[in-house]
Amino acid sequence: MNIKRTVTLAAMTIMLAVSAAAQQQDADARYAKELLQPGTEAPDFTLPAPDGTSHTLSSLRGSYVVLDFWASWCPDCRKDIPAMKELHDKYGQRIKFVSISFDDKKDAWTRCIETNGMDWLHLSELKKWKETEVSRLYNIKWIPAMYLLDRQGNIILSTVMVEKLAAKLKELHEL
Repeated sequence: MNIKRTVTLAAMTIMLAVSAAAQQQDADARYAKELLQPGTEAPDFTLPAPDGTSHTLSSLRGSYVVLDFWASWCPDCRKDIPAMKELHDKYGQRIKFVSISFDDKKDAWTRCIETNGMDWLHLSELKKWKETEVSRLYNIKWIPAMYLLDRQGNIILSTVMVEKLAAKLKELHEL
């Protein structure tokens, strides 16, 4: 292989890597622009858990809260499950995790939770995504979507990228 061809291949490889990184960085720019912004008070809601008990967001005031909007049928959501489990394992003693599903079939929803060992609070209206009140309240246009709330119930992060959530949780943990 001649030197010119080697340099050309190396340059193309670098350009592809930079392009892939830029696309990853742009996920929030593309999919999170309509999410509620930091500084906004998180809208309160009351939703049922799989066992039928109701849970209200405002009852978690005094704690940091991760709101994870997802669905068992969503490939990107399922891809993020290991990372979300790792975050819960690492920070779950100090931060409340609440996953809100857009599943409309209880069996699929609960099977996914159990199969993946997602042992934190799970809630759902058991309605199609665009028909849920909570998706309207939180401007959810893409999933997964995540919010991090402070102890007063204000949004400090809104993102579609679990990596950004992880970085913010690490930052909070170090305070």
